[in-house]
Amino acid sequence: MGALVEVKGLKKYFKTSRGMLHAVDDVDMVFEKGRTMGVVGESGCGKSTLGRTIIHLLESTGGSIFFEGKDVTHLSYRELVALRQDMQIIFQDPFSSLNPRYTVNDTLKEPILRSKRVNRGNLDREILKLMDTVGIARRFRNAYPHEMDGGRRQRVCIARALSMQPRFIVCDEPVSALDVSIQAQVLNLLQDLQRDQGLTYMFVTHDLSVVRHISDDISVMYLGQVVETCESEKFFENPMHPYTKALLEAVPSADIHNRTERTLIQGEIASPIDPDPACRFVKRCPYACDECLKEQELKDMGDGHFVRCHRAGELS
Repeated sequence: MGALVEVKGLKKYFKTSRGMLHAVDDVDMVFEKGRTMGVVGESGCGKSTLGRTIIHLLESTGGSIFFEGKDVTHLSYRELVALRQDMQIIFQDPFSSLNPRYTVNDTLKEPILRSKRVNRGNLDREILKLMDTVGIARRFRNAYPHEMDGGRRQRVCIARALSMQPRFIVCDEPVSALDVSIQAQVLNLLQDLQRDQGLTYMFVTHDLSVVRHISDDISVMYLGQVVETCESEKFFENPMHPYTKALLEAVPSADIHNRTERTLIQGEIASPIDPDPACRFVKRCPYACDECLKEQELKDMGDGHFVRCHRAGELS
């Protein structure tokens, strides 16, 4: 269907007292229209920072961001306001991301009025339509965040994102703060919305069972870099990067008759502050050799499978 959002060489650095922290470092990523790109990795690897940089909640340090082929890396205030209608975000914690002084009605009314896409005469109808779309009972229209459970609060956040009629949504661990039973409901809602409205998602998570359920493509991040990206099926059937293999082996199995030996990741984690050009996983990788001390590029392994490891072909 073609690319909706594409980032090339994207960087986001933060200045610290010890040097520049490379939170996102030279990331290339393509988000195809109507598909979900799952972004996984351990806490602190740069997943959320990447999502916020793409939609300009954080200004990039370097690289380029394209929306439907148009460079949107550096925008004026007016251009950024227009882009906000096409690119939205759903945050991890629905309680802290909602204004405690706003009712559901207030929360949904504000972005609709700012976008000026609905006149005031149709405002009530639009708010009720959004509530129906995400499955919030109309009796909660005047409820405050503290009067609702986590699932309903997250539905309000989803409705707020949809109020701008976006085409690209960053889902920043949208179910990690919810009970397991509620997680399934919210995931199914997101999939239904994608099917009905043709939405494109960047789905940030560290839960591999969630990413397997919802993602069409998967990218693995480690210390600010993408180390592997491919279709979801290939990710689980044929992981090629040692870090990806370790992530999958760490998932507990419920089958007591089919448990495999786990490879524990050992060694020192490299510092993201002014890192060496070497592979950032080299100090923890059981397959490391002298070549790993050189800068690593994403290698095309065929069929849209890219791996940042010169030994990927040997390990597949």
